[in-house]
Amino acid sequence: QVQLVESGGGLVQAGDSLRLSCAASGRTDLVYAMAWFRQAPGKEREFVTVHSRRDSSTYYPDSVKGRFTITRDNAKNTVYLQMDSLKPEDTAVYYCAASPQDCRGSVCPYLIYDYWGQGTQVTVSS
Repeated sequence: QVQLVESGGGLVQAGDSLRLSCAASGRTDLVYAMAWFRQAPGKEREFVTVHSRRDSSTYYPDSVKGRFTITRDNAKNTVYLQMDSLKPEDTAVYYCAASPQDCRGSVCPYLIYDYWGQGTQVTVSS
């Protein structure tokens, strides 16, 4: 129903910036909240950020707040993740996710995301 394709990952040095993209296709009318998660080797999946379709609100955990920025282009059905001041601990596979529900604030990490991309690797060297 909804397909998500991420792009933009790569190998960078600490302090560098990187921008990820996630393009949605198919039943995009079903897409409300769009989020980014990440998973490092041997660790649980971690919520990174979310963008609300309804009011364009965003939410960030402390681990990325002030360094990462999520934006959304509804005309292109695409969400972007601008990552600045990258750290080695940001190394992970980054996944785009979408939900047919919307959310706001701290409840967003717990929303059920029905659609997931295949992931894109981000590696930050020290």
